[in-house]
This record gives sequence, structure tokens and C-alpha cells, in this order.
Amino acid sequence: MSTTVIHRGGCHCGAVQFEVQAPARVLVQSCNCSMCRPSGYLHLIVPASAFRLLQGAQQLTTYTFNTGVARHLFCKVCGIKSFYVPRSNPDGFSVNLNCLEAGSIESVEIEAFDGQNWERHGESLAHLSRQTGRASKISAGPE
Repeated sequence: MSTTVIHRGGCHCGAVQFEVQAPARVLVQSCNCSMCRPSGYLHLIVPASAFRLLQGAQQLTTYTFNTGVARHLFCKVCGIKSFYVPRSNPDGFSVNLNCLEAGSIESVEIEAFDGQNWERHGESLAHLSRQTGRASKISAGPE
């Protein structure tokens, strides 16, 4: 198992910044769904207790669709989705590997995830956010 470190990241313009505790050697999922494939999102899914928003809660806007469980959070200034609450892990966060600063990452392993057939495969990701600890709350404006 890889050493756990603090990774820092954020959106393009810097209005939204966060940190996430995760291994230095990360395993991420490349999803082929209608949201992830066009944007090149690479999922690093962590428990909510491993995520901390440092700044920019007021700059986040939320987009939901289909079941409304996933909360896609975008920076209102630059439009980047650097993290969100995934449907597969509503108790955690999916951080976009592409939005993390490179210095804390030792290596990356990318595995394919068939998000086009989410109903058959979604449960295979649920274990990634299961960890004891207090959940973080992200406010993206009025509920």
C-alpha cells in the first residue's frame, strides 16, 4: 500500500481550492459516460472525511440530472468541475486527478469504468468511499 499524503488541487482560475488525503500512488477510474468521457474526468474517489474544501464554496454551482443523486459541482468563474459527489459514492467525493497539483503524486494507475452501463457497474465503486470518519459538508449556495 502506498503512503497516504495530502494532495492539493483546484479549478483553473484558482477560485476553488481543496485538499484530499489519499495514497501517493493513486488508482483512478476513467469513465465512458456522457459526462466524464467528453471532459476527460479521471476519478479519484475518497471518503468525505478525506476531503476538505479550502476556499471557494460560494463560487460553486451544482448541476444534477437523471436520478439527482450525483451533485456535479462547477466553478462559476471558470466552469471547471474539479470534484463532485458521485452517484456511486454519495458518502464521498470524486476528485478529478487532472485538477491535482503534480508534486504529491508518485504514480497513477488508470482503470476503465463502464459508466455507459452504470446500472450494471455502479456498485463496483461503492467501496471506495467507505471509511470511518466524519463527513465533510460542501455548501454550493442555497439548497
